[in-house]
Order: sequence, then C-alpha cells, then structure tokens
Amino acid sequence: MALACAAAALVISKVRVQAVAAPQEKTVEQVQKNIKVLTGMPQSQLIPVMNYFAASMGRRCNFCHVNNQGQWDYASDAKPEKDQAREMIKMVLDTNKNYFKGILEVSCYTCHRGVNHPLSVPVLPIARPSPQPGGGGGGANTPGAQPQASPTPRPSPPAPEALINKYVEAIGGQAAIDKIKSRTMKGTVALAMGATGTYETIQSMDKGYELFTTSFGTLERGVTGNGGWEKTPQGLHELTGQQLADAKFQMLLLSSLKLKDQYASLRFAGRDKINDRNVLIVLGTTPDKKRERLFFDAENGLLLRRISYLETMIGVIPQQIDFEDYRDVEGVKLPFTIRVSSTDSGNPFIVRTLTEIKLNGPADESKFNMPAATKP
Repeated sequence: MALACAAAALVISKVRVQAVAAPQEKTVEQVQKNIKVLTGMPQSQLIPVMNYFAASMGRRCNFCHVNNQGQWDYASDAKPEKDQAREMIKMVLDTNKNYFKGILEVSCYTCHRGVNHPLSVPVLPIARPSPQPGGGGGGANTPGAQPQASPTPRPSPPAPEALINKYVEAIGGQAAIDKIKSRTMKGTVALAMGATGTYETIQSMDKGYELFTTSFGTLERGVTGNGGWEKTPQGLHELTGQQLADAKFQMLLLSSLKLKDQYASLRFAGRDKINDRNVLIVLGTTPDKKRERLFFDAENGLLLRRISYLETMIGVIPQQIDFEDYRDVEGVKLPFTIRVSSTDSGNPFIVRTLTEIKLNGPADESKFNMPAATKP
C-alpha cells in the first residue's frame, strides 16, 4: 500500500488544470469492478477521489476496503463502512442536484473536516465575533459615541495581465524565455511519509521524461507528441485519455514560464500573505472552464504558488504547488525548491530540491520513448 501511495503521490499531475484538451477516456465502471454510485466518472479521477474521501474522513483505504494479509480486494462489499460510504455519496450528489442546481457546493469535507464523526454540537466556549468597523454588529450604537473614521481605502486592483507581465520580466524577460528549447533538472525528493530519494527530468518542447527513485521503488514516465507511458515496480503501461493529457501538461517545458497562453480569461482575485511575503492573486480560467489561482509576490513579481482545482462529481479537489529559492540559470530565474501539496492523507506533500538545472543542452531522445516490456 505504501508503494502504491507513493506512486500515486508522485504522479502529481492528477489534479492539474489542463490547457491540453483531454482525449476521451473510459469511465470507472468500464475499468473497475462493482462500481455502483460513481458511474460515469473518468477513470483518471478515481485515485484523486479516493484520496479526497480519506482526507475528508481522516481515515485510510482500509477503513472501507478489504485487505487480507497485504492483498487488496477493492471490489469486496464485506465491510459495512463501504455501503455506508455509498449512501453518503448519494446524499452529497442529491443535495447538490436538488438544492444547489448541480453546483458543487456540498462535499464530504463540508461536514467531516478530517474526522470520522462530524461535530453536531458547538464546542464551548464559543468565540466572540470580531467587531465590525464603525461599531456595527447588529446592536444599537452607543449613545453619544463619536462616529468612527472611515477605514483607509484599499488600493485599486491591479490588472492581472500586468501582474503576469511583471512576472515575465522578473524571471528574465520574454526574449530570454523564448531562447529555452530544452531543460534538464536533477535533485532530491522527500515525501511526507518519510521516504527520500533522487529525481531527474528531461524536457523539450513536446517531449518529457522524469524519474523518481525512493526506498519505495522507482517511477518513470515519458511523453511524446504521439503518446505516453509509465513504469513502476508493478509494471509498464501506456498512458491514455486524461492520464496522458495530465502527464503532457505537467511535463510541458514552458508550463510555468508562458502563463498567459494557458487561460481564456484572467481576473484579479485579491491579496494575501505567504509566510512573510505579501502576494497578489490572479484567477485564471482555461478554455475548458477549469480554474487556477496564481500567487505573485507583490514586491518582486515572482510566482510563489499555484493552486489548481479538479471538479469531480463528489467535490472540488485542490492541488497546491509552491515555488521557492529562485536562482539565475543562464539568464532566467527558476525555482530550485518545488513543494506539491495534495489531498493524499498518507503523503500530503512532496518536496523536490533541485541541485542542477541546465538549459538547451543535448537531450537523450531515447529516454522519451516507451521501453520494451520486461518478460516475466
């Protein structure tokens, strides 16, 4: 199970927002056995949705699924918790359909918030609400009180296109970005579950390869303009449908450098803080209506965080990528620390710490192609 979780976690593109159109793929009931309430859901969403259930409940897979001496029987209905989960899924689907016009307003996390039994009784003492500006809050004003001064007006919202342009200039300018035709990166990887290992990737304009090696095993993936593949200790298989689209998007050479090309619309979405840095947020919507939030450093313009959202029939699943330790690489500033956070409760984050990035060097073309299957 640990190896399966690690492999699933390393395939971090599962919940990425795609600018790449996803080919038609099989649904879960066409691939899995004994699917009763998740019918019609794309197969590629199965692992993210199962992780979302576990994170919402504060549980792991064996809470609902049967494991006999290390062997999983996911199709089995032996555990009553599985049937109860089906009833809860039906309740979520019916609630959104009947009361929110199909909008994903209610999910497992709405009530459970990481615990098996949702709280139905307020915890005392209840915190007092913060006072509203100007002495508001529903009660009458104190007689004789002096009127409150108007709060300092917030600055006008910046144009989202201006924030992206500032980011482009901050990392080196469009001319420097346009010179990049390939990139190789090497470093280490650390999983929240405690495993560490090595990481390397090769990227060209329409091809990509990456290799993760940890104590849980080795994971390799490759994509070309014609297809993709993945190799784990469980075997070698071809990537198709949404899985292929996800892998291609993750390994696109310029996915974090040419942001403007990825969205059909952009709007300013507010201000926040990441650690001690003030950030400005841009909400981008792709041509296929998927959403992503971009967090730019208000002072230097660098991209510090991306949060993407995968809409499924049971809720919206987020994934967060944090970019740290920007350094100059041949005239372009690139992050040397990348932290990916997801709803996988067994391994909620993966940190890649890069030790080497090279641009426009020779690429081993054979790495991109699907290797021959190993004979049993």
